[in-house]
Amino acid sequence: MTDEPHGLDRGLTNYGDRDFARYLRRSFARSMGISPRLLNKPVVGIAMTPSGFNNCHRGMPELVEAVSRGVLEAGALPRPFPTVSLGEVFLNPTSMVYRNLMAMDTEEMILAQPMDAVVLIGGCDKTVPAQLMGAASADLPAIQLVTGPMSTGRHRGQRLGACTDCRGFWAKYRAGTVDDEEIAEVEGRLSVTQGTCAVMGTASTMACIAEALGMSLPGTAAIPAVHSDRLVAAEETGRAAVRLIETKIRPSRVITQKSVENAVRVLMAVSGSTNAIVHLTAIAGRVGIRIPYERFNAISDETPVLVDLKPVGDGYMEDFHAAGGMGALLRELRPLLHLDTVDIEGRTLAERLDEPETWVDRAVIRPFTDPVSPQGGLITLGGSLAPDGAIFKRAAATPGLFETEGRAVVFTGLENLSARIDDPDLDVTPDDILVLQNAGPHAAGMPEAGYLPIPKKLARTGVKDMVRISDARMSGTAFGTIVLHVAPEAAIGGPLAAVRDGDRIRLSVKEKRIDLLVAPEEIARRLAAHEPPPAPKRGYKALYRKSVTQAPEGCDFDFLAGAAPDHP
Repeated sequence: MTDEPHGLDRGLTNYGDRDFARYLRRSFARSMGISPRLLNKPVVGIAMTPSGFNNCHRGMPELVEAVSRGVLEAGALPRPFPTVSLGEVFLNPTSMVYRNLMAMDTEEMILAQPMDAVVLIGGCDKTVPAQLMGAASADLPAIQLVTGPMSTGRHRGQRLGACTDCRGFWAKYRAGTVDDEEIAEVEGRLSVTQGTCAVMGTASTMACIAEALGMSLPGTAAIPAVHSDRLVAAEETGRAAVRLIETKIRPSRVITQKSVENAVRVLMAVSGSTNAIVHLTAIAGRVGIRIPYERFNAISDETPVLVDLKPVGDGYMEDFHAAGGMGALLRELRPLLHLDTVDIEGRTLAERLDEPETWVDRAVIRPFTDPVSPQGGLITLGGSLAPDGAIFKRAAATPGLFETEGRAVVFTGLENLSARIDDPDLDVTPDDILVLQNAGPHAAGMPEAGYLPIPKKLARTGVKDMVRISDARMSGTAFGTIVLHVAPEAAIGGPLAAVRDGDRIRLSVKEKRIDLLVAPEEIARRLAAHEPPPAPKRGYKALYRKSVTQAPEGCDFDFLAGAAPDHP
C-alpha cells in the first residue's frame, strides 16, 4: 500500500481537526461492531440497489453477501451502501427520467464516502448505465457486477421469457386470437425467477456492453441470476475490487475510444437494444468520447449479427450463457476488435482472447463466416424529418417495409395516442405510417412508447407490422419497423412537430434516411407557430427539463457530460 490515506481515513469530514475527525469516524464505525483490526483495512464500497419496486434485483442480498465474502477473503473491509434503484416497469412517467438521478446519486456517494474501490451491483435497464455513468465521472477504481438474466417459463409446451413473449401474446390478445383466460395464464408464466429480462433486451445488452468495455469480469455478463455461478462471480468480483486498490486501474483507463468502439461492435453482433445507443453515448460522454453517427453506421455495416436470440432470433439469455457467452462471441469478432484495450484486471483484450476456447454452441453463437445477418442490427437515419438523427433496428423490422412511402397518421402525444389508436373510426390503413409526437426527453421523459400498437381494427384483420415513427424509445425486447429517437424532438421544435395527418413520409433503409415530403417553406411556416409544452415548476423534474440533452448526446444532463471528477 502507498502512504496516501486509505480506507476509513479517506475523505475525512473537515471539523478543523483532522485527528479528531479520524477519531470520531472510527468511534462511530465501532458502533457497528467492526473490530479495530478491520477498521485499519482498505475499504471496498458496494453500491447495492435492492427495492420492493425492482423485481430484477430480488437476489441483491445474496449478491451483496457473496461480494462481501470475496472482499474479506482478499483482505479488505466491505461496506455496502444503497443508491436509487430503478425498476423499469414500476416507474412513472418512465425510468429514463430517473437514470440521471441514479447516476448523480452513484457518483456523489462514491466520492462522499470513504472507499478505495467500489463494486456496482445492478441489472435492470437503466441501472447499469446509471452506475457506469456515475463511476466514470467519479473515476475511482470500480467494477460492475450484473444481477443476471431470468430463466424461462413454460406455457402449453412453449418456452416463455419476459418481455418479448409478453409483447407477442399481447398482440395476439389485441387481435382476438388469445382469450382472457389464456392471457391471464401467460401473465404468471412470463417472469418466473429473479433477474432481468430473459431475452437480449436492454438489461442483457447493457450487461454485454459492460463486459465489452472491460468494466466487468470476463464471462460474467450472461450467467443466469439463479445459477450458482452468479454467486461465484460475485465473490470473485469482490476479490477483483481489492486488486483494483493495488493496481489503481480507474474507469478513465478502461473506457476509451477503442473500448467504446468494441462495445458498439458487440451491440451490433448481439442485435441489441436501441436503448443501448443512448446509454453508451452517455457513458462515453462522461469521459469526453463521442462516436459520430457516420462511424456508428460504418461499424454496423461491417459487423455481422452472430447471436441468435429473441427478440430477433429464437434463443434466450440462458442459451447464450450455455453456448459460450461473451468469450465465444468476442473470439468470432476478433478481426474487427481493438485488441489493445485494457480491462479492470489490467489484461488486454488480446490476452483474454488468447486463452483456450471452450465448447461453443453454433446454433446460438454463429461463426463469423455463417452469420444470422451479414450486417449489424442497428443503424442511424438522417433526412429532413430527423436532421440530427434517428435510430432504426433493422434486425427487428420487416424487410418488406424497408423502402416505404406512406401517408402520416399523427398522434400529438401519449394521451392522444391512448384515446385514438383503437377508435373504430380512426382513418388508417395498413399502408399508412403511424407518427407519435411529443414523446421525447423534454416533452415526456422519452418513455418506451415508440412501439406504437397496431390499431385494433387492423390487428384483427391480420396486420402485424407497420412503419412507426416517434421521438420516443422502445423496449429492447420489442420488434417491428420502428423509427425511434428522432432528433431534434417535437417539443423543442424539431421537424417532427411539423408533421400533419395526410403528409407523405418516406423511409429508406438503403439510404439511411427518413424524410418528410413537404416543402421546406411549409415546414418552416408550421414550426413558426410551434409552442413548447409547459415545463415542470419545481423539483427534480424541473431540473431534468432544464438540463437534459437530446438523444444524440445520450439524454445526459448538460452539466455532467465530460465533467472532470472533483477528487484526485
